[in-house]
Order: sequence, then structure tokens, then C-alpha cells
Amino acid sequence: MNEPTEMDLPVDGGTLRVLRFGNGPRVAVAAHGITASGMSFRAMARHLPAEWTLYAPDLRGRGGSTGTPGPYGIDWHAADLCLVAETLGGGRPVALTGQSMGAYVALRAAVRRPELFDRLLLIDGGLPLPVPEGADLDLLLDLTLGPAIARLSRTYESDHAYVDFFRAHPALGPQWSEDIEAYVRYDLAGPQGARRSKAREDAVRQDGRDLLGSADAFGGDLGRLTVPALLLHAPLGMLGQAPPMLPAVVVEYWVRQVDCLDAQLVEGSNHYTILMGTHARTVAERLVSLPSDAA
Repeated sequence: MNEPTEMDLPVDGGTLRVLRFGNGPRVAVAAHGITASGMSFRAMARHLPAEWTLYAPDLRGRGGSTGTPGPYGIDWHAADLCLVAETLGGGRPVALTGQSMGAYVALRAAVRRPELFDRLLLIDGGLPLPVPEGADLDLLLDLTLGPAIARLSRTYESDHAYVDFFRAHPALGPQWSEDIEAYVRYDLAGPQGARRSKAREDAVRQDGRDLLGSADAFGGDLGRLTVPALLLHAPLGMLGQAPPMLPAVVVEYWVRQVDCLDAQLVEGSNHYTILMGTHARTVAERLVSLPSDAA
């Protein structure tokens, strides 16, 4: 289970590009991060047992869905994710996972349509993060996402130049692999001499504002969660160093509050490599075994 098959699923306003990894009867659906694509699950998919299939859609405004219009936002992405599960799930509940922003999308989907899912794996995301009242959300996005936002408005002379940009990233470069390079190359669009990311900055900013401004809503989602859930979280953040995306005190609080939620720290990982690096096997194993692990 390595290179995906691409398909287009009709959704409101256009089509959603969906990457299919594997051909087994057991189905999982995955939602990616805010500037990412379904290809971020390539490494994890390779470690799933042969009886599994993973469907990883490119969310609106990213990857092969870059031309699919908004409105964007967590509710819209969650509705699309539910449609993927309902259409491709084979008529029975499926496993659900999401990383970073995708974890919040997956959480919202699991709460809105719990009958579609039999487990939920959150990967370094999904928990409310407090934002100061009245904060400039666009400025906060620039401060927190850093290079991830900056690359969206740039063009690159060649594919090689774009790959080199990612190789220099402090969280990705030290664990560079074929999986990370495949993810990077999948993200490229545009003519030679002006190559750029497929991710739309307007979609990323709209989703980012929704994400940062919805802490209370995500807390409400967690309070209504009934699907067995596990959070895998990284000790290092988006730049490969402390602080982590999810502070330990936040993780501990929500594990105490939500009966069906457990959490596990993935030692040695950062916000990206927890999914795309050497820890992908752990993520795959936890997804497969989650019902017994989280019971």
C-alpha cells in the first residue's frame, strides 16, 4: 500500500479529489492539515494491514481539490468528510482520523454523524486552544504557521527549488524520506519558472480564522463525543522544537473531561513527523487497534 489511486467525488459546488490507498474491505477516512493534502497519509497507509483501505481526500482549496470553491471552514470540511465516509464506506461504520486541522474536522464529523464512524484517532490536534479575546487572527496565523503560510504566496523556479525549500524546514529536513518528498511533489502546480503550492491562501486563512476562533465550539464537540477516541500528540511543535502544538496540561484536562477519549505521547516526534516520519507505523497500529485500546 504505497502509491494512491486518485478519484473525484461530487460535492456541493464541484468535486473533491480523494486518494485511495489499498483495496481491503476495512475502510478508514483521513483528513489532513491546514496547508497539506491527502498525500500526507502516504507513510501511514503503507503500514496498514492488507485488509484495509484508506481514503484521504484533498480538502477544498488544497491538492487536487484546489479548484473546488468554498465556503471553507470546519463545518464544510466535516460535511465533505462525512460524504466520503457515507459514499465509500461500504455501508458500515468506518475508522476516522485527522491530523492538525484535520483532527478538528474529524472531531466535528464524528460528533455530527456518529453512526458513520466506529473509532476516532486524533493526530496532534482536535483539542481547544485558548486565544486571547480580540486577538488579530490573521496576525496570529502568520505567527504560528510561519513558513507554511509564507510559501503559499511564493513561486519557485523548479520542482527542485520547491523540494529544497522543504528540505530546509527544521521539522522535516532531519527526517527527510521518500514519503515526505512524494508529499511535497504532489503539492506542486503551475508552469516551469513559476511553480507554486496547490493550497489556496484564501482557503487556508478562512479555515485558520475559524479554527482559532472556535475553541468553545470544539469544547462542545468533545463534550458530545460518543465514538471511542485516542489522541496521539507530539512533544515538539511545527518547527521541530518545543513548545508542542498541544500543551500537556491541555491534553490532561480533556482526557479527564471526556470519558471516551484517551491520549498517548509519541516520543521523539514533532507536529509533522508524527504522521509523515518514522512514527507512521505507530499511527497505523493505533488506528487499527483503537477500539480495544480506548475501551
